[in-house]
Amino acid sequence: MNTNKEDIDKLIKDTLTQEEAKFYDGLEEQGLWDMVVGIFQGKLGWIVAIMNIVNLIVFGVLIYCFIQFFTVVETNELIKWGLGIVICMVFNVMIKLYAWMQMDKNAILREMKRLELQVSSLSGKINEHN
Repeated sequence: MNTNKEDIDKLIKDTLTQEEAKFYDGLEEQGLWDMVVGIFQGKLGWIVAIMNIVNLIVFGVLIYCFIQFFTVVETNELIKWGLGIVICMVFNVMIKLYAWMQMDKNAILREMKRLELQVSSLSGKINEHN
């Protein structure tokens, strides 16, 4: 199956101009670290940076709640610190889910750009033959 994909990519690159082929190469599938760095770029990168700073602060509060949870002996205090642990964990999970959704969105946008480029190239070839 990989050879078919490689053959199709080669055919697409053959029909593109040199500038379009360079742009097409930039739209290749990214690795995990490239995707993580990608969410910090763009118009909403500052929000992701702030959310990660807040996430670190909440993680610190989570550690503090864990320490307090294991040092208290009264049931009411255990419930309070346990609730703090749950709230911090939910907060951390929500921020992580947002980051993963942003990475998924960026991957989908990259694929859409590849399709747009392919359709544009194909329409240009069809217009040349007519």
